[in-house]
Amino acid sequence: MGFIDINIGRENRIGGVRAAKKGKSPIGLWLSDQEDGGEIKCSGYTSLADNPEVYIACRRIAMLISSMPIMLMENGTSGDTRIFNELSRKLDIEPNNNMTRRTYMESIVMNMLLHGRGNAVVQVKTRRGYLDNMVPVPASQVSFEQSANGKGYIVYINGKAYDPDDVLHFVDNPNRFYPWKGQGITILLRDVANNLKQASATKKAFMSSKWKPSVIVRVESMTNELSDPKKRKKLMEEYIQAQDIGEPWLIPADQFDVQTVKPLSLADLAISDSVEIDKRTVAMIIGCPPFLLGVGDYDKEAWNNWISSWVRIIAQEIEQEYTKKLILNPKWYVKFNILSLMDWDIKTIAEVFGGLSDKGFITGNEVRDRIGMSPKEGLDELRILENYIPMGMIGQQGKLIQDQDGGE
Repeated sequence: MGFIDINIGRENRIGGVRAAKKGKSPIGLWLSDQEDGGEIKCSGYTSLADNPEVYIACRRIAMLISSMPIMLMENGTSGDTRIFNELSRKLDIEPNNNMTRRTYMESIVMNMLLHGRGNAVVQVKTRRGYLDNMVPVPASQVSFEQSANGKGYIVYINGKAYDPDDVLHFVDNPNRFYPWKGQGITILLRDVANNLKQASATKKAFMSSKWKPSVIVRVESMTNELSDPKKRKKLMEEYIQAQDIGEPWLIPADQFDVQTVKPLSLADLAISDSVEIDKRTVAMIIGCPPFLLGVGDYDKEAWNNWISSWVRIIAQEIEQEYTKKLILNPKWYVKFNILSLMDWDIKTIAEVFGGLSDKGFITGNEVRDRIGMSPKEGLDELRILENYIPMGMIGQQGKLIQDQDGGE
């Protein structure tokens, strides 16, 4: 089987034009005539949000960022410490009155990466000077306009103007002409998304085509007999069609010649190879490992590198916007716990944090917290070496105290 040029007729082509003029785009598969190059065409517009590979990659990033704990931190002379108060609870647990923190954060990241073309806007509502509610605005209700002096911009939500300082505006891939506005990945992925859509359309047309016979029977007969459907059916019923499954055919050797043929497969069309290349391109542009899109095997090192680089960068945009517009104390800042996304099995956690505990860097309860266990009384002291004694008693070890004879 190969591609067959089928003349769809002047009526069908004109009908498609008429449908387009009426505002109804003739979306679907078209078997075109030779004037169009004899190709299986995939017409109509498909947004990136409707492309499975692009949507899966963006949503995976959004789901991961939405699952990270948000910490309110304070700068200190000996290091930064985490703060627990009503503000930290609002940011990490209940930022929106009608949504969980996970769905709230996922909607922001999806708007920033996909739906909003690099822009996500959140309305901030206060009550008596305190943060009360943060509402993600659908991308379709948001627009931007450069200010008259050219030094700033205005955010419009349902036609109402807002100063950028009065809303949270998260940006991905800044526009080269308007750096305050994101442009997302639309332009970069458009051609790749079209290739994936075309491959899917070609596969669908191939699998649904009737021009894939598995057996060809050559019959010595007159052409006019084979051209009659009723006569062809009669030959099938008399000689070839069996009553039971597996029953052998009994045919005259001098009149019939049976051959098996191998139809053209998707592998022969190299669709799988081109789709794999396009998926890798999507993964490279979005910044995720190819195995998230079904290409290749899972790689722990690639996952951890992706988390510590690409996912961290997107999370930093949210951290910095939060800190800039929601935090008044100059020593406070917002931080995601990126370590919560790293691929660490229980053995690795026990070895790493257990070793830190042996050296007196962390307490036993901190180790128990990392492996999901409740704290125990008496494990809040820093202990060291094989005796696990308190840090203040290191010099009192028996082996370090000399006896009266001068020995150890």
